[in-house]
Amino acid sequence: MNDPRLVLASASPRRRELLAELGLHPEVRPPNVDETPHADESPDAYVTRLAFEKAGADVQADEVSLGADTVVVLGDTLLGKPGNPAEAADMLARLSGRTHRVLSAQALVGRDHAGAISTRASALSIARVSFRTLGNAEIAGYVATGEPMDKAGAYAIQDAGGVLIQRLEGRRDTVIGLDLSWTLRLLDGAGIERRAERSTR
Repeated sequence: MNDPRLVLASASPRRRELLAELGLHPEVRPPNVDETPHADESPDAYVTRLAFEKAGADVQADEVSLGADTVVVLGDTLLGKPGNPAEAADMLARLSGRTHRVLSAQALVGRDHAGAISTRASALSIARVSFRTLGNAEIAGYVATGEPMDKAGAYAIQDAGGVLIQRLEGRRDTVIGLDLSWTLRLLDGAGIERRAERSTR
């Protein structure tokens, strides 16, 4: 593939900010993907499938599309984005005083000059996050900020939600939504690496 454009298949401003730390400024093209889990689908299979579906949703010739998905897993339960403040408060109460996993998958799908699939690769990173024991007033105050409403698990480690966390095992950018060490390896494997800096149009 010759100088492909890099596309970010995500509406997440946090992922854009993480890529900017690497000097990457891709075209942003959020996909429309059904995020309903399949029956008996494991969390790692679920996030990897969604990352691929997002990356492949609208990739064009001479492009490499980066898709990503992040989920919070408490025991055997997936915690996605809360639908309303009451759901956000419930998620935070369930996470209070406990340790959960954050699974962050990313996938590259690229097409060559003729439009044929030329790149298909993925990576999965996992972090373990332990919450402090939270009181009802603290949960209500955090929910009132509005921050939990578009976050898996109803919190953002990089913003005000960082004070809820007692211990992190793994990479912080995994929890934010994009493990940059894997991003660099995937882009390098696709033969584009930092050349993606020139990929905006």
